Amino acid sequence: MNILMALSQLEVTGAEVYGVTLSNELIRRGNTVHIVSDTLTKPTRAYYSKIEFNKRSLKDRVLQVRQLLKIIKEKDIQVVHAHSRASAWSCAIACKIAGVPLITTIHGRQPVHLSRKINKSFGDFSLAVCENIKEHVVHDLGVKEENIKVLRNMIGYKETPKKPVNKGEKKLVSIIGRLSGPKGDVTYKILELLDKRKDLKVQVIGGKEVPQRFKKFQDNVDFLGYVNNVFEKIAESSLVIGAGRVAVEAILCEVPVIAIGEAELVGLVNNNRIQTALKSNFGDISLQENSYFRWNELIPEMDKGFTMSDEELKSVKKQVVNEFSIEKIVGEIEKIYQKEIVKKRKWEIPVLMYHRVIKESDEKGVHGIYVTTKQFEEQMSYLKRKGYQTITFKDLLNNNYKKRFDKNKKWIMITFDDGYKDNYENALPILQKFGFRSIIYILDGLTYNKWDVDNKNNPEKRFELMGKEELLKLKEWGIEFGGHTSTHPKLSKLSDEEKRKEIFDSKSKIEEILGEKLISFAYPYGDLDERAKEMAKAAGYEFAVATDSGDISFGENLFQIRRIGIFPSNNLFNFKRKVSGKYNFIKIKRENKKK
Repeated sequence: MNILMALSQLEVTGAEVYGVTLSNELIRRGNTVHIVSDTLTKPTRAYYSKIEFNKRSLKDRVLQVRQLLKIIKEKDIQVVHAHSRASAWSCAIACKIAGVPLITTIHGRQPVHLSRKINKSFGDFSLAVCENIKEHVVHDLGVKEENIKVLRNMIGYKETPKKPVNKGEKKLVSIIGRLSGPKGDVTYKILELLDKRKDLKVQVIGGKEVPQRFKKFQDNVDFLGYVNNVFEKIAESSLVIGAGRVAVEAILCEVPVIAIGEAELVGLVNNNRIQTALKSNFGDISLQENSYFRWNELIPEMDKGFTMSDEELKSVKKQVVNEFSIEKIVGEIEKIYQKEIVKKRKWEIPVLMYHRVIKESDEKGVHGIYVTTKQFEEQMSYLKRKGYQTITFKDLLNNNYKKRFDKNKKWIMITFDDGYKDNYENALPILQKFGFRSIIYILDGLTYNKWDVDNKNNPEKRFELMGKEELLKLKEWGIEFGGHTSTHPKLSKLSDEEKRKEIFDSKSKIEEILGEKLISFAYPYGDLDERAKEMAKAAGYEFAVATDSGDISFGENLFQIRRIGIFPSNNLFNFKRKVSGKYNFIKIKRENKKK
């Protein structure tokens, strides 16, 4: 995907660290990211362009929108992600003009005034870094609950810096935060209290310059300003005082944390307070004026922190690692991007499902899961005329499925279930004629459609399945194969042991026949449950396709990809609707009405 990150700051902020961390991880996953901002101080692999969002006159706003539109067009931007009110305001206008979805991350409490209520600028979907923010914007600004989700301020780290051995010198207390605005007031109050503690070494990290009112503390406090190795400085500390991202990084270093933000005094973060601390983003966001301790309790809280056990520090860290996992959070954000692009464009890659392709004179059978060669050729001819490109799951490996939104990509997938002999005899010549590829889902344990023939309530005629010779010839042409179990059961009706046997055994046997790894799996009858999905993944499949279940977005769940069935009743007009990329919007809406 081509993503535009919009930030606005004149000095380094938590939002910038968040945006850069997110951008670098998105790039690692194969996406292209451009960042626009007034300034950018953190190193990144993303492309950077300067846009001065902090200039807010009408003339400046118009210029910002024009700059954004130029970048969106030239860089084929598919989704914009804004991280501040200033940037979101201009991005909302540009995105509306360009027809591109806007995602916003809300890092702090929002002003509640009339103009903000009129022009919310929260975009198509919002991410809140804590529960208090979500509750605030839903209750105070009328954002719909279905349009906002809590995803925390992800932390990217490989290894926690090694903590130095304390040799008996003064304990080092690190206060991390800005020296201006409300956070500056908090830092000032902390220093007033700590100035009386001569047994501590105190350092302040943050702030470009030391404001005049802070200079009275300089004899006893080290003001380090901005540093690039904050993580290392945290690890060296005996205790950290801060909020938001600072508190999280300290917990990851297994350093005791006093969470004090501009909105709430949380106190020492231990097992009893971790969940409440998360709700306020460690003191940054409060819904009401309340605190767990008062300022006069700061020193006692610190002394508790100095004696906090290693066991409890590790327990708190474990909870934070789970909540702030960069892998989990960025994975969710990518799904949101894709979903909003799909919704905005009203388009998703069509994944077609065929079974048999027969001649008019052939036995049609009872169940009607076929198209005639005349229909199939007419359908393939239409796809060729309209410039569709057939792809297989091999083309989508290594995150390439995210490239489906790129310019000049008119992708479509053609799949066949069960591996009927007529796929080789009748479908292949037509696919060859138009230079098309497909995926055929085959079984390893049957030579004919035994599951349908043995159906007591509605028995089908016997139809032969392809043997090894036909499969290998299809493979030479470039046809891709996927697994479809051994005996075509309804997986949700089986025990875990039976599910495993059907999925694992069939995969290994088919791979032995073909001499290649299978990438995708199709659930027989489209019948599945969570355990079936888990086992398909555990077996080594990268994708799995369903039938009439699955999200509207291809990327939402790669083990429950929705397909579109093609049957003899579908004339060319119906077929055009089904391959338009919009069909599932209609179908899902119809399904929801029936519920």
